[in-house]
Amino acid sequence: MIQSEVRFASRHLGMRVTMNVLLPETGTGPFATLYLLHGLGDDHSIWHRLTRLETHASRWPMAIVMPQGFRGFYTANDAGPDYARYISDDVIGEAERLFPLRRERAGRAIGGLSMGGYGALRIGLGWPERFASIISHSGAVMYGTTGQRTNSPMTQREYARIFGASPAGSDHDLVTLAQRAAGNLPTIAIDCGVDDFLLDQNRALHQHWTDLKIPHTYEEFPGEHNWDYWDARLPASLARHAAAMGIRPQT
Repeated sequence: MIQSEVRFASRHLGMRVTMNVLLPETGTGPFATLYLLHGLGDDHSIWHRLTRLETHASRWPMAIVMPQGFRGFYTANDAGPDYARYISDDVIGEAERLFPLRRERAGRAIGGLSMGGYGALRIGLGWPERFASIISHSGAVMYGTTGQRTNSPMTQREYARIFGASPAGSDHDLVTLAQRAAGNLPTIAIDCGVDDFLLDQNRALHQHWTDLKIPHTYEEFPGEHNWDYWDARLPASLARHAAAMGIRPQT
């Protein structure tokens, strides 16, 4: 795949930011696109550096955009920048301006791990008309739904700055967002390792959505909160995104 590192000015963050973009080596586009989000403490380069992303993605004629996400949980911080609109407007807008990418719902998917798993759901459910597929791996998914911070590396001050004092029922809340988007939902899948410290959060969200009849796929696999698990999940994840966007594998 062809890799580009792009630096551009984010209107919503008021600063210059970076994203990595992978394009298929063959074809001229426009390409369907997966927006792939990193976890807390990492950056736009981490998926490319610590997984076999290029190898896994080489069979699919899709672009992959990996933006810098900082520590904002990809949501509109209660006392800080609007990281949700940074992704939905700035990143997607700049990627589609610079590269031959499809611009309709059927040509976009979003996914991520840990903080980025929450972010994929937060943005995908916040703008369901823009995405065909959402996948969360080992997501910190209960942030904003119950106020949980179980085993979180965040401080209480940082959590409050991002989510505010009462995130339940707000735009941070994945249950609330899913209910709002009912009838117009992308395909949704969440998974988590059975030895992951975030497993209880993922099970809880799955139960919330099941009770509310929110269509989604939930899976658990052997593994922990680490790159071995996320690399192992990539082939099936890419295939699921591709199916939602109507992409056939390259021969």
